Parts: sequence; C-alpha cells; structure tokens
Amino acid sequence: MAFLWILSCWALLGTAFSCGVPAIPPMLSGLTRIVNGEDAVPGCRPWQVSLQDKTGFHFCGGSLISEDWVVTAAHCGVRTSDVVVAGEFDQGSDEENIQVLKIAKVFKNPSFSIFTVRNDITLLKLATPAVFSQTVSAVCLPSADDDFPTGTVCVTTGWGKTKYNANKIPDKLQQAALPLLSNAECKKFWGSKITDEMICAGASGVSSCKGDSGGPLVCQKDRAWTLVGIVSWGSGTCSTSSPGMYTHVTKLIPWVQEILTAN
Repeated sequence: MAFLWILSCWALLGTAFSCGVPAIPPMLSGLTRIVNGEDAVPGCRPWQVSLQDKTGFHFCGGSLISEDWVVTAAHCGVRTSDVVVAGEFDQGSDEENIQVLKIAKVFKNPSFSIFTVRNDITLLKLATPAVFSQTVSAVCLPSADDDFPTGTVCVTTGWGKTKYNANKIPDKLQQAALPLLSNAECKKFWGSKITDEMICAGASGVSSCKGDSGGPLVCQKDRAWTLVGIVSWGSGTCSTSSPGMYTHVTKLIPWVQEILTAN
C-alpha cells in the first residue's frame, strides 16, 4: 500500500456543472485499489458512464465530456445498438435519476490498431443530450500543451473486476489513486509496446481490471478534474505490481477537437 494520504476535492461554489467540478465531493483514502478497491461516494464522479449492450450487460466505462459526447476506448467496440448509462452508482439496485442514452454515431480513431493498441480512443455522439444534474456532468478535457508530470497522483474509476478471476463485476462504482509514471519507466515492464499515444500509471498496489476499459484516469488541475487518460491495457492478470497503460488524451486532443467541431 503506497499512499498514506487523504485526497479530497470540494465543489466550487457558484460554478454549477462546470467541467471537472463535482457537485458531490469525492473522498478517496488512497489506500485501496480497483482490484480489491473501495466504493466511490455516490455521484462524486458525475462524468463516469457505463456502456451497456441491449441486455443491460456492462462491458466498458466511458466519460462525459459534454451533454452530447462521451469518450471511451476504441478496443471496447461500441456500436450504435449499445447504450450509455449516466448517473449510475450501484448497478445492483434500481436507482433514481439514471439516464439511459442512445448512441447516434460512433467515431473510432482511424489510426487505432488492435494489435498495438495505439490511438485507443472512440468518441460517441449521443442521440439525445444528457441532462446535467448533481450526479451527471462533464469532465474537463486537457489542452494540447497541458503537462501532468511523473509522480502526479491521479484517480481511476470503474465497475471492473476486483479480482482478475472473479466471476462478476462489483455493483458499486470503485475508485483508486495511482501515480503517473514516465513512459521510459514503463518500457522496463512492457518494452517497445509503449508509444507516445499512451500514458503510464500504477505499479503501486493499484490496478484497473476487465470491465474498467474505456473509463477515466483523471488528475486535478486548478481545482478541476481533467481527463488525462482512458483505461486501455495492462497485465492480463490485473497485477497490482505492473503499471497500467492509458490512452494519452493530451496527445489526441487535435483529433478529438476535429470530430467535435465537424459533428
């Protein structure tokens, strides 16, 4: 257990539904991981969405970046027949104020490769916009020149498995703190697989796992949470001693902005 600190953020008064500023304050002990992790505060990660097929099966996470758009991982293979579920915390109960949103268009990065997992990003245009509320709002996008240095402690969330061989995913949204690592350090684990379109985090008793894919890796900047990474790939056994790889959103912002502007 590497983190002996308390992380909290408090919503900024008078900035209703500003990106990256939750109306409900998140609390994170920093002593846990998504593998054997801790429950998030309900509604404290309002950009987190669940991607579900027509049977209601959760297969990936994603992040609201506006009322009309969600970002996720390309390897999730989202289709327009799937749905985006916003405002959810406990998938095992009938919660109020859940928004089930249809997908109008899927924009997979044309340079994505399933073999190298480079450019692992997809944008989803919603058929009807999400209605922002205390439990549904957007995360901030980084600018192309934003820098989040090695050692920055960030947060990942999702409904992925808490053990790699678990039979089911957790009902409640899980969260964990983890440090950013340099790509040079990650090459010691993964070699030439690492590219500039990826950002590395973890290897500290923390691991994302199956079902977390497509979900957010967020870091605080100017008291707002910014989407720095998208859960992409890592250890096949969800090892907490190996770093996880995330799509480096900052590197792909020009493509994101091109799609948003054109559609």
